[in-house]
Amino acid sequence: MSEERRVRVLVAKPGLDGHDRGAKVIASAFRDAGFEVIYTGLHQTPEMIVSAAVQEDVDVVAMSVLSGAHMTLFPRVKELLGQAGADNVLVTGGGIIPKDDVKELEDMGIGRLFGPGTSTKESIAYVKEWFAIHAVSR
Repeated sequence: MSEERRVRVLVAKPGLDGHDRGAKVIASAFRDAGFEVIYTGLHQTPEMIVSAAVQEDVDVVAMSVLSGAHMTLFPRVKELLGQAGADNVLVTGGGIIPKDDVKELEDMGIGRLFGPGTSTKESIAYVKEWFAIHAVSR
């Protein structure tokens, strides 16, 4: 009997923002949903996040950005993943992000972004759906 490969998710908290409750909640929810979860902790640079993502061979990088630096951090992580040959990794996350910025980030290839009050079930369902489509190409 072959075992189905589990989704590997890196949960990251970039920048100087020290509010990590949401990141810890989503990391626990992902783990409870059967995902393999790597949590980087606070104050990660995009370079540190990508290094960990490549070393851990993750499928998904989920970032929590509450600092207002989302227009810099999400694209930078996506760019660095591409440079590292890991452009097949989903970059997604959440935070307080204006709708116009969400649209612009999604147009840049960033995955779905979740705001405050989003059910963890919704985030889990999104990642599972993405993985079902993209896992074959990994």
